[in-house]
Amino acid sequence: MSARLSDDFLARTKWFAKREMRYYVALSKGREEVRVCSKQLLRAGTSVAAHVREANRARSNAEFVAKLGGALQEADESLLWLELLREECGGDVAAARDLEGEGDELIAIMSTMIKNTQV
Repeated sequence: MSARLSDDFLARTKWFAKREMRYYVALSKGREEVRVCSKQLLRAGTSVAAHVREANRARSNAEFVAKLGGALQEADESLLWLELLREECGGDVAAARDLEGEGDELIAIMSTMIKNTQV
């Protein structure tokens, strides 16, 4: 079984997860809403890399699209949690916007991969 994705893309999604973990650690979790949203961010952000890793070993195009679709959904969910943490919970605005930009780029890349695979 051959790998479908580049090492660079795999590393990029793993780096996204690491950066979200660091953002999570830096948050002040004294308020309940921050604890809830930050846990959700941590779960969704790390799931992006996990789904991409699974997609890389897919046995069929259908499985590849399904796994990459899961990564796309988790990336989009990460953006929601980042926005909420930035807008309502006092999260670091610059760090959140940087992560949001990376999330947008990953979503665009994965959307293109899915579209090209389904053709």
